Amino acid sequence: MYSTVRHASHVVHGYVGNKCAVFPLQLLGFDVDAVNSVQFSNHTGYPTVRGHKLDGPGLWELVEGLQSNGLLQYTHLLTGYIGSASLLKTIVRLVELLRRQNPELTYVCDPVMGDDGRLYVPEDAAAVYGEAIVPLASVLTPNQFEAERLTGREIRSEGDALAACRALHERGPATVVITSVSLPSARGETLLVASTSLPQADGSWQALKLRIPRVDGYFTGTGDLMTTLLLARLHERPDNLRAAVEAAVAGLQAVLLRTIEAAGDAAHSIEATSEVARLRELRIVQNQHLLRNPEVKLFAEALEPT
Repeated sequence: MYSTVRHASHVVHGYVGNKCAVFPLQLLGFDVDAVNSVQFSNHTGYPTVRGHKLDGPGLWELVEGLQSNGLLQYTHLLTGYIGSASLLKTIVRLVELLRRQNPELTYVCDPVMGDDGRLYVPEDAAAVYGEAIVPLASVLTPNQFEAERLTGREIRSEGDALAACRALHERGPATVVITSVSLPSARGETLLVASTSLPQADGSWQALKLRIPRVDGYFTGTGDLMTTLLLARLHERPDNLRAAVEAAVAGLQAVLLRTIEAAGDAAHSIEATSEVARLRELRIVQNQHLLRNPEVKLFAEALEPT
């Protein structure tokens, strides 16, 4: 059994953060301990949100409890939204502690900082990602904005995306997956770009792209689910980035398309109501069989430097 500690946001109702990670990882054979960076009533796409946030000292208190009972024997650490510099600095301490317990720990980091040209987190938190978190990550899964922010490079082409991946490799992560790249030349599509410095099986590539049809509508939790599936599939196929990425995308697309079907008119509604947000929640439990055994319909292509 592979044991993962997952640190991200939590909602009582709906599917974002840890709610998109714990059950899928368990389905795929991982024992999961979840730490909630925030505990909210629901995600922020609803008109009203209530709840509270964890701080650095609060996280370390939990770590000390686990350590005192000899419970820090993890194979993986997965982090998602962490909204403060204090908490991120404590994550650095946690990674260092876990690697003293298990030097082979795989740290999968989704550096949730922002999107569409704006930050979701304070500037000091974004700085900690660049200075301290990225060098510790085994796998990094930024979106386009986050990759640009971390590298100081604009991404306007496939070559730019690959160059950003390689710049991040030089900072520490062996595997980088830029989960969503929007290029002027790719109308109606989002591009995923992935690169690894790890040896690959014969016939597999160290750098690839995968074209994903763009879906109209706003759905929360897709990034959380994607990073979760990447962790599981990369663990299954550490020497085949292509197969791991294709399987992860297949699982996410299957859940997303069936969520759109179930949501009906709400899938494309511009109304910011609780009912619309509720109908758009990812149908993860209902489609668990597709997470276990996804049908790959979108295939990666080799990506060479230009």
